[in-house]
Amino acid sequence: MSLDEYKRKRRFEATPEPPPKLEKKAGHRFVVQMHRASRLHYDFRLELDGVLKSWAVPKGPSLDPADKRLAMQVEDHPVSYFDFEGNIPADNYGAGSVMVWDLGTWQPLSPVPVDGKYVPGTDAEANAMLSKGDLKFRLKGKRLNGDFALVHIRARRAGSKGNEWLLIKKHDEHEEEDYDIDQYDSSVLTKRSMDEIAGDEASAEWRSRPSGSQGKLKAAWLADAVAKLDQQKAAKKTTTKKAQPQRAQSSTEEKKTKKPRLKSA
Repeated sequence: MSLDEYKRKRRFEATPEPPPKLEKKAGHRFVVQMHRASRLHYDFRLELDGVLKSWAVPKGPSLDPADKRLAMQVEDHPVSYFDFEGNIPADNYGAGSVMVWDLGTWQPLSPVPVDGKYVPGTDAEANAMLSKGDLKFRLKGKRLNGDFALVHIRARRAGSKGNEWLLIKKHDEHEEEDYDIDQYDSSVLTKRSMDEIAGDEASAEWRSRPSGSQGKLKAAWLADAVAKLDQQKAAKKTTTKKAQPQRAQSSTEEKKTKKPRLKSA
């Protein structure tokens, strides 16, 4: 894949999303972004050849080797997408809240074991393994550590795009039986929960291609539309703030239940 698909899905005259620029400096970072869109999933990304190779993992990664997580390969993302956290407005591509669930560094593992163990490999080997459909790598993150594999599988469902992989934890000292990904509901960057990110007005926010929209919009028109929308939001916030004391007085008898918070890393 290249950044062409990433570019096709977004309108950069209307959005502060990072442009589809290849990174010249080689790096080996990884990030897992928890994405509460139409369905909650995790975006798993590996920095390679100036882009972030990306997979959408519905159930999220696991430290239990018994778990074989379905991972749908999606378009490459620019490296500058690495630390995005915030909200994508409704009716936009990927609408929902995004949290940086984990991050760190990764290294490819040579496909040929030495004395029964996998040793660090090269980018050339990583690309060859990706082409073959069996990428072995090692993670060093805040929540995910140890050896993993991404294995391309033959889809059984009709209409498959051939982008189905499995994300599998290898047996090592970092494995964890019956791993529960839901034990973590906080950002490794800001320590905020997903609910806090979704309701935080200071969160980064972008606008990309509206759902179902194919026509090309003009920057000037978009600027006017966005300005009007901002004015409407500002007016709504002002009205809401003025109404809050009155609502508080009329709801003194209501009982509020506090949702239990999950632990942070």
